[in-house]
Amino acid sequence: MEPPDSNKKTFTHVRDGQPSMVDITPKSSGRRIAVAEARVDLGAEILAGLANNDLRGPKGPVFQTAIIAGTMAVKKTSELIPFCHPLALEGCDFRIVPEGTGVRIRCEVSTTGKTGVEMEAMTGASVAALTVYDMCKAMNKAIRIHDLRLISKTGGKSGDYHADPS
Repeated sequence: MEPPDSNKKTFTHVRDGQPSMVDITPKSSGRRIAVAEARVDLGAEILAGLANNDLRGPKGPVFQTAIIAGTMAVKKTSELIPFCHPLALEGCDFRIVPEGTGVRIRCEVSTTGKTGVEMEAMTGASVAALTVYDMCKAMNKAIRIHDLRLISKTGGKSGDYHADPS
């Protein structure tokens, strides 16, 4: 039998053919930051209602509510994604920026620990986007959520990552 190739990439959450949580015991603690984003196409009619950098609907301020929901989701990521470690989060920040006929939702999460916060940032961005949809769906059922992706991550064994700008 050949020795395993240390440069070969493998699925981290599969051991002996079974799903498993990654053992982070041997990892060293360090500063970890991840940024994720999602885009929401609302349509020109909805975005025309933008005032003071928010939309106000019958359920309240749309973007402020999305930020609260996204933050709650970040804190509950380990309860939603089976093999995510519960983390002591140190920061969570959202930016919702109008773009064309929609918005770009960016979520940045930080911690000092043994594992990264990519899933927390992605969960935050996606739940914030779903909240925007929920609060605006009465005006347009064709709202589209798309392009959920990791923008960057710093720290950890795999090093830094920065997505190609687009």
